[in-house]
Amino acid sequence: MLKQESLETILKRGVANWPEAFDEFRSTILMIHRIHSHLDDDLEAIIVHHHLQKADFGILMTLRRSGEPYCLSPTDLYRSMLFSSGGLTKVLGRVEKAGLIERVENPDDGRSKLVKLTKQGCKLIEQVAFTLHQQELRKLDILTKEEKKQLDLLLGKVLGQWE
Repeated sequence: MLKQESLETILKRGVANWPEAFDEFRSTILMIHRIHSHLDDDLEAIIVHHHLQKADFGILMTLRRSGEPYCLSPTDLYRSMLFSSGGLTKVLGRVEKAGLIERVENPDDGRSKLVKLTKQGCKLIEQVAFTLHQQELRKLDILTKEEKKQLDLLLGKVLGQWE
């Protein structure tokens, strides 16, 4: 895998060759993008060992955080996952085939099925989430407790602009 240019190099080249596009706040946005890329790479490195794709991970996490009995309608998953319905159907089929979810009768609507996390799926996602969480905590250990609170506050404020 090729090593990416440092963000510092990218910014220097941008300021030198396209200053109007690289104002003082551009570095903040680029840092957020680069952090996202690293988080994505870290996730991929963990889930590949469990034969999962990011979409699979997203479904399992959504079901697990929904609380017992870890069961949602495809519509609720769709809203959480932001997939097209066709994309969701394909992912659900793959995750069901792996034995990580099952489709169960919907007591409120006999025409539809609910998506439920299996015991195997629950065990797997808890293991993967724990590993990922420990890795993320190690990366954030460079910040003090107060800096982490400040970072949360600032990122929450920025995210609020979209949500």
